[in-house]
Amino acid sequence: MSLPLHERTIALAEGRQLEELAALLEREGATALRYPLLSILDPPDDGPVLAWLDELIADRFAWLVLFTGEGVRRLVACAERHGRREPVVAAFGRCKTITRGPKPVRALKEIGLASTRVAGAPTTEGVIAALRPEPLQGLTVGVQLYRETNPPLTDFLIAAGATVRAVLPYVYAPASDGERVLELVRRMAAGGVDAVAFTSSPQVDRLFDAAQERQAEDELRRGLARTQVAAVGPVVADNLRQRGVHVAICPEQGFVMKNLVNCIKRALS
Repeated sequence: MSLPLHERTIALAEGRQLEELAALLEREGATALRYPLLSILDPPDDGPVLAWLDELIADRFAWLVLFTGEGVRRLVACAERHGRREPVVAAFGRCKTITRGPKPVRALKEIGLASTRVAGAPTTEGVIAALRPEPLQGLTVGVQLYRETNPPLTDFLIAAGATVRAVLPYVYAPASDGERVLELVRRMAAGGVDAVAFTSSPQVDRLFDAAQERQAEDELRRGLARTQVAAVGPVVADNLRQRGVHVAICPEQGFVMKNLVNCIKRALS
């Protein structure tokens, strides 16, 4: 009996866990096309992250909002580089935390901690809903960002009377040059890809930016229309839908790679 994804070709935009995702799909018989769109790097200057960590250590945050597992790990790694690991981990343990989704929960578990509250939906709106019952007037909230800004959350916190202290513990850099991205676009437009999987919203941004730079937006849209588009969770799916892309595959819960692969398998087998 053939494997569920035998003769299926799936393009992967993942960077950091590319081989892990490829292996999960190849185990099911798929041909995995590796098109990493972004690399995740430490910020060029640790200064702003250290200043934020010092505020955390000094117990200046009443609540801590953690959006990504990568962010938690980068904060701890920065603390370790500068001899602050133990006080930072202890401060994480003292502070009330709200996490968006399972990945920051897992990252906290790695350092022996648990989240105070997990957002009901793994989105900014879910985080806001988790914070809404709390009296925030006059309090300071630490926010670990996953991109430069998060206006909906910041606006909510300011309107609630809180002071926001945000930190961005990593930056994105292109992992593939524009010509390589154009190759993916043309491969999808030619009908040579059964599905394309996105595991972060910035991957979607990078794909569209690269297509725009090379005046290939129409070709990209044709390709995405011919290809089953898979998103690891609602944040990624919303980004795609806002760009007019039909998202055919997305886990309803448990927004991790294993569940994404299971959904792809069900959709394509």
